[in-house]
Amino acid sequence: MKHNFGAGPGILPHEVLKQAAAAVVDFNGIGLSILEISHRSPEFEAVLDEAVKLVKELLEVPEGYSVLFLQGGASTQFAMVPYNLLAGNAKAAYVESGVWANKALKEAKYFGQVDVIATSKESNFTYIPKDYEVPADAAYLHLTSNNTIYGTQLHHFPKSPIPVVCDMSSDIFSRTINVADFGLIYAGAQKNMGPAGTTLVIVKDELLGKVDRKIPSMLDYKIQIDNGSMYNTPPVFAIYVSMLTLAWVKSKGGVAAIQKENEAKAKVLYGEIERNPLFKPVCATEDRSNMNVCFVMENAELEKPFLKLCDERGIIGIKGHRSVGGFRASIYNALSINSVYALVEVMQEFAEKNK
Repeated sequence: MKHNFGAGPGILPHEVLKQAAAAVVDFNGIGLSILEISHRSPEFEAVLDEAVKLVKELLEVPEGYSVLFLQGGASTQFAMVPYNLLAGNAKAAYVESGVWANKALKEAKYFGQVDVIATSKESNFTYIPKDYEVPADAAYLHLTSNNTIYGTQLHHFPKSPIPVVCDMSSDIFSRTINVADFGLIYAGAQKNMGPAGTTLVIVKDELLGKVDRKIPSMLDYKIQIDNGSMYNTPPVFAIYVSMLTLAWVKSKGGVAAIQKENEAKAKVLYGEIERNPLFKPVCATEDRSNMNVCFVMENAELEKPFLKLCDERGIIGIKGHRSVGGFRASIYNALSINSVYALVEVMQEFAEKNK
């Protein structure tokens, strides 16, 4: 058995994979593959409608917000957000909490002034910046809720006098949020929602249409809303698998139930890291991520032998990002707590062998 701790594309529920695999051959008994039906067909329109409905239901999206399934990943949103929200003479406030936040603010600089109001770069992003002042005259505040590379997570969102834009690519649907606290949320699908290929955007309608610049049609939120995420051919299969995954989340009891499972998994793994003398965590305790658990060896020479043992035991994808080193166990929604126990057993076995 393989235990997939990969950071992304991440693990998907087994039952979702079985449904998706069957639909590749014959979608809902119509004699055609989900890969070859028209995106304008009633069959796919029903898929897209259900996906949007599930997002609204699971996150309790209030009236006045639109839900989009777009392309280009979160990286395209780095530019699309300021394109649509940042006028040329305005400024935006960014909190730099990791590589992806840094990439987002670099893209925003093409469209207006960017103020980095807080950063943890000097510590190699081992903590989430806090105690900063949000400028009331900025167009929006940009946050990154979870940092996959460094294993940090924003557990409490700041109160803001301006609209909050948040990249939730790696923890969307992993915990309850109050959508009304945000002006725009975006998330690549490939961690907790589906396969790579589609990006979820939830945007407050009243924020749009306020910049003077001409926006290319594909990058204009209003045009995408008016066309129901189908200005061009959408990523049909990615949206379909995302719909299946969202239905799976609902069947598990919704986001609140998933959150309890994620917290339990994180508690088990962080507990072993703290208990086991061979390992140690790398980021501030209060900012530890419940999605990406990063840790290192007390003795770096033991890293390769530990990874070898993990591979032998079916523990996949835990090698840390090159900028941090060590290990990273991504414990996304679809990862069973039994897989966490399997990793813990390997850690304990390795400690016994290396006393």
